[in-house]
Amino acid sequence: MASGFARSWRAAGRSSGGGRLMGVGGLCASLLAVLLIAGFLMEWNELLFRPTPPQIKSLSSFSSSDFGILGVPWCRPKNGRKVPWTHADLVQGLQEFVPIYKTRPIKNNRFGMGFDHSFGLWFIARWIQPDLLIESGAFKGHSTWVLRQAMPTKPIISITPRHPEKYLQKGPAYVDSNCKYLAGKNFVDFGNVNWNDLMDEFGIKDRSKVLVFFDDHQNEMRRFQQAIHAGFSHLVFEDNYDTGTGDHYSLRQICDQPLVKGGGHSCSAMSKEGRLRATRQEKWEKAVDIKELCGPAGEWWGVRGEVRDNFNHSFEQITQEQHLENFMLIESHLDLYWELPPVAAPSLTQQSRYDPARTTYPIIRGNETALFDQLGLGNLDKVLFNGYTQMVYLKVFP
Repeated sequence: MASGFARSWRAAGRSSGGGRLMGVGGLCASLLAVLLIAGFLMEWNELLFRPTPPQIKSLSSFSSSDFGILGVPWCRPKNGRKVPWTHADLVQGLQEFVPIYKTRPIKNNRFGMGFDHSFGLWFIARWIQPDLLIESGAFKGHSTWVLRQAMPTKPIISITPRHPEKYLQKGPAYVDSNCKYLAGKNFVDFGNVNWNDLMDEFGIKDRSKVLVFFDDHQNEMRRFQQAIHAGFSHLVFEDNYDTGTGDHYSLRQICDQPLVKGGGHSCSAMSKEGRLRATRQEKWEKAVDIKELCGPAGEWWGVRGEVRDNFNHSFEQITQEQHLENFMLIESHLDLYWELPPVAAPSLTQQSRYDPARTTYPIIRGNETALFDQLGLGNLDKVLFNGYTQMVYLKVFP
């Protein structure tokens, strides 16, 4: 969600801390050639021989919330590792968090995090138990408040161009007494912070005990590299936009590759994907049809072949080979990758923003009305569930 950043654009794959970190061009070129040929053959096979999928033969039989039917591409951690928490842990977390959330100081956090991502950030911080929390992009301070509820006694560093106290002049905001603000006249971009000095200031010897939260709408490839260079292990990206959407290059976009389960796209309007996408926009605000997904030459990666950055103020066209290089770099440092599921099915929350066809199953499914109400979710304003954008947690290593 918006956090007030307006920084100069830097090209995809560049870090102010570590330079360009790509050196697999030859391998990527060969792999890309194989993928393109395979994709071409598969698409023609689909067009010529496959019958119309039953779910799009008749809109009257079409389910409006078919989770994952258009693919849910995740980057692949080494050794196939998975996060330690379970579905039961998430449900238990919801039971604890709903009463906390109702005490939030900013009731209407428009352009900021809604309920789903507030819960996700709180849950991850509670589970990781960091000694220091860092956020890049604070807006009015809601995310700072969420981090404080998760870790009541731990210090927070908040990096944000405008100090949240400025918003207090016009309405609710949150300023934390145990937070070091790099804001206003003291603002320094995340990539330019002297982390050695700050870690010494807070007595941090082990940077794997630090959780970094990004909600600054900057190129996530660049932020990933900067975090690696700084030695941080636990990262959360709030706006993890799907391919074809958003105002910055995201981890979800980078992970969307033909060699990943649920990844890659067909730009043919007559393909299975093209026909299925054509049915989604009437119901789902963020659904993307083939004309919006693909550029004039079939560029589907990023946003129509572009790396967007800095609240959509900057963008650069990249090749599919460069996109693949970014993916391979991410995977080479990846220990864990987990996208927060939606809290509850749209039939319960009445949300109509994100498209379930590109999303994992929710924590609370459509037939679990009793559980939804038991957890107190039914008492929340339905607009609070409209801010889901695949928040992602990563554990990385240098």
